[in-house]
Amino acid sequence: MIETPDSLPARMFLLAYDLRKQRMTTRGSHLGYVLRAAALTELYLDGRLGEDGRRPVPGTPGDDPYGVLAQISASRPRSWRYWIRKDSRAFVATVREELRRGGWIRVTRHRTLGLFPSDRVTVKDPRVVKALWGGASSALRGRPVAHVNSYDAAAVALAAAGEMSSVLPGPDRRRYRRRIAELTARSGPAAPAVRKLISAERAAAAG
Repeated sequence: MIETPDSLPARMFLLAYDLRKQRMTTRGSHLGYVLRAAALTELYLDGRLGEDGRRPVPGTPGDDPYGVLAQISASRPRSWRYWIRKDSRAFVATVREELRRGGWIRVTRHRTLGLFPSDRVTVKDPRVVKALWGGASSALRGRPVAHVNSYDAAAVALAAAGEMSSVLPGPDRRRYRRRIAELTARSGPAAPAVRKLISAERAAAAG
């Protein structure tokens, strides 16, 4: 059996990698939103985060690997969208470094068009991405929703909300709309908040 990362943000980062193109397909703010939402979802599924008045609140004390729960505990009540957007770009770098230190990925520096410095991510073992994709695919097309692994259900919900084409191309998001809604309902409030955040930003950009 192929070993995969334990954390949901790390899994979502790897799912954003396209094995055929050998590059990240979800980048920028969308990836940051998905990863922050993954951290919130992980806390929610484990009972360390609850909800009060459509806002996240601390739940049962426990591990807080990314410090998100500490941020929420130290703040006045704020929306899910606020916590998804907060530090989202820096959070991508945090998760990427976690995966690099763990030996899951390689990060190399290069220049785009020979001019602009950027980082290139390479997954060291493609079988890890295939295993994660297989879990998400099974959640989408396989067993009854109640029996789906909670992280696989969350992966589908977050990928759909973040429009991650590496996991769910547009046609699949439409074809499996009802199933995605059922998996999202199992995964907590963070994934719907990602979808609303992206929609609001798109509408604002359109004027």
